[in-house]
Amino acid sequence: MADWEISKAAGHCCGTGKPFEVGQEYYAALVEGEQNLERRDFSIEYWEQARPKVYCFWKTHMPDENRKKRLLVSDEMLMSFFERLAEETDVEKLNFRFVLALILMRKRKLKYESSENQNETEVWILRVTGENRFVNVVNPHLNEEQIDELSGQMGQILQVDL
Repeated sequence: MADWEISKAAGHCCGTGKPFEVGQEYYAALVEGEQNLERRDFSIEYWEQARPKVYCFWKTHMPDENRKKRLLVSDEMLMSFFERLAEETDVEKLNFRFVLALILMRKRKLKYESSENQNETEVWILRVTGENRFVNVVNPHLNEEQIDELSGQMGQILQVDL
């Protein structure tokens, strides 16, 4: 499996280069890079004027480096990110989506129903909790080390401990 490195918050707006002040709200986003998704941070002012093309985004704020605080990501944001990856065919994104599905299953937002083989690929059928809706997830048969690595990368992207 290729390494997929996502940078942490840069501390400044990628559009203007201006640094964020402690407590300042901004948009964190994933954008399509040359080979992978890359994180970019944008000030609210730049975001509203430029409307940068992004794959997925969330609103956050600049933490106080002297104060240790875990930022929380809503289940809705995780589910939205999961659904945005539904049509992807890139192996790294399929792996990322699978680990995200495991996290959502642990949070009881998705429930395993069954699996089937589609074109020699194992596909899990998951029910969206509280809805009469099912989603499919390719099982890439990752080992525990690969799952841990991808979980850590997700934690860096979302600034949470997964």
